[in-house]
Amino acid sequence: MDITADAQFWVVVLLVSIRVGAVMLFTPVFAMTRVPIRIQVMMTLGLAFMLTLGMNLESIPADLSLAWLFRSAALEILTGGLLAFGVAATFGAFLLGGRVLDFQLGFGVANLIDPATRAAAPLLGTLLNLAAVTTFFLVDGHHLLVRGLAYSLSRIPPGQGLADFDVGLVVAQFGAMFTFGIAVVAAPIFTLLLIDTAMAVAGRTMPQVNMFILGIPIKVLVGLSVLAITLTQAGPLYERIYTSIFTYWDAVIG
Repeated sequence: MDITADAQFWVVVLLVSIRVGAVMLFTPVFAMTRVPIRIQVMMTLGLAFMLTLGMNLESIPADLSLAWLFRSAALEILTGGLLAFGVAATFGAFLLGGRVLDFQLGFGVANLIDPATRAAAPLLGTLLNLAAVTTFFLVDGHHLLVRGLAYSLSRIPPGQGLADFDVGLVVAQFGAMFTFGIAVVAAPIFTLLLIDTAMAVAGRTMPQVNMFILGIPIKVLVGLSVLAITLTQAGPLYERIYTSIFTYWDAVIG
């Protein structure tokens, strides 16, 4: 069964929408709020239509077949998933750092429902993640995402998969998530380590004082205060974290 040549433009729109939809679906940037499915589909198709029309994409063969269409759709899902992983891993750093800090402060027993994944998430991790997504929009990071999608379409036209892909890039981006996650909360964790050390020494010299009960409010107060002060000076770190998204995209697209 062949598809008529009159539908070539809409086939390109369909393939582009699959790549764009994968980025929207698998990243917390567009999933932070409960957007109705109909609105998400309309946004995806609208963005795909504008990208296809604005970039004048013409990489579709004249004789279209269903076999080629299914193969191209699978390649677009793979490409979009790889791009989405870079964004998801980057914002996952804030969840990871928040979870580590939660355990240090004693908040590990409390979880929230993450609006992005609809799953249980750490208290401070959810707060840091939502703040990171909001900051990403405030610095026009969503515009850079659209530009990145346009760049990927220019380097990898719709229907053409990645010619060569290094799995090490995914592993490196996954490892960067742990590095950035610890970097976000490094100052509070180090401060809490000093407090634990001081409390251990005080507990040995003053065994009549219950350091466990006394230390909980002190650690919460000091930890949250240091975190608040750190976040006001974390602009360069946030810039480096956001830049890692597009560095990874550039390496994947090649």
